[in-house]
Amino acid sequence: MRDRVLPAHLERGLPLERETLSRALLLLGLSLGYFMVLLDTTVVSVALSAIHNDLGGGIIGLQWTVNAYTIVFAGLLLLMGSLADKLGAKRVYIAGLLIFLVASALSAFVTSLAGLILIRAVLGIGGAALLPASLTLLSHAYPASAERARALGIWAAVTGLSMAGGPVVGGIFVDMLGWRSIFLLNVPLALISLAITIRLVRETDRNPGKGLDLAGQITIFAAITAWSFGLMEGGAIGWSSPVILAAFGIALAATLSFLFMETKVAAPMLPLRLFRSGNVSVGMLAGMAINIGLSGILFLLPLYFQQVRGFSAHLTGLALLPMTIPLAFNPIVTGRIVGRIGARLPMSAGLFLTGLGAWVQAWSNGGTSYALTLASLLLIGFGVSFTIPSLMAAVLSSVSNEQTGTASGALNAVRQLGATIGVAMIGSLLSASQSFLLGMHVSFVVLTVLLLGMGIVSFACIDR
Repeated sequence: MRDRVLPAHLERGLPLERETLSRALLLLGLSLGYFMVLLDTTVVSVALSAIHNDLGGGIIGLQWTVNAYTIVFAGLLLLMGSLADKLGAKRVYIAGLLIFLVASALSAFVTSLAGLILIRAVLGIGGAALLPASLTLLSHAYPASAERARALGIWAAVTGLSMAGGPVVGGIFVDMLGWRSIFLLNVPLALISLAITIRLVRETDRNPGKGLDLAGQITIFAAITAWSFGLMEGGAIGWSSPVILAAFGIALAATLSFLFMETKVAAPMLPLRLFRSGNVSVGMLAGMAINIGLSGILFLLPLYFQQVRGFSAHLTGLALLPMTIPLAFNPIVTGRIVGRIGARLPMSAGLFLTGLGAWVQAWSNGGTSYALTLASLLLIGFGVSFTIPSLMAAVLSSVSNEQTGTASGALNAVRQLGATIGVAMIGSLLSASQSFLLGMHVSFVVLTVLLLGMGIVSFACIDR
């Protein structure tokens, strides 16, 4: 009976209205963690041109500004998921909030591109702690499957507000106060989430006897870093150069070593038996694919609007609204749909819609009517907002409560690896093209093929 709201309220001895308010605040506090993680990405996307003008750096410098955060984020998510299970998710979440708060404040005062890249790597540590811990705490607060699906929809909608408001608010701050001001947005949000978490969130059961797979952590971090370096620098250094070939060699060796060691250690960071579930395996692949698409699009479109169409940072944020607004409300609808019919149809439909939106955008140029761009952005926005809550529900509902920290860490690690690959891949295509527009067209065609293909796989393999 503990999976219902009323017994929990009676157990605590609280009035029903107070219990409802407490649960709503709890969900808000946990949602703010990932809200900040996404906000940091979206506000930076509209500030890239301003950062370039102030601190220098070409396409590769802008790639590292984005990916220093996502590489560390992706590389530590599995470890943070394990730490949430070992030490308690509340402790890990609070530690992530404090790191994110301090690093965000310091980002506003850097004086070089290298310094900004370094601090964004530290931000990645905080983000890696926040995401799996928040999902673990949410899963324990809402143990019933249908209730959890609805809560995940609300969680995704709250975090989706950062996708909707981030570019607009970021654009206003960049135009009025300069790009440094965007990093201060996280400070009050972190303080609010910290206060709610300390007051209302219950600590999860700890498993102090669970070992930490340090060898696995080292090899997976080396693999992600090497793959990212090779993809980002290949166009500039040369794909056949010894440095790039060595990077890909290290990446492949580290990946194989990680997979081998996970089958041998007593307490693996990523138990490979999780992937015996088709929902988990396909959900992971879908998570990587949708983040390749979303991060690639968020890297491309602000540059397109500002460099090709001549938009200001503020106008760029407004132009992106048709894509980001659905991310703020549609996940709630998606959560209810998943609670009734399962994840298969909304996940597949979302991937198809996102791929179709990328195909429409592939035809844009400097004189394209905004009506065509509007159609593309709406398709992408609704597609992403159908896909992400569905794949999260598919994965988390397929594992036990004791594995939610590990599973959420793994899911979001592959999603952030996808984000890193997306930016690296798009940057390489842009660098290798004779013009920005040609590189953009090729990039959107590649994203279309990837997303439509993943949509077919999801429809065929996710449980009905």
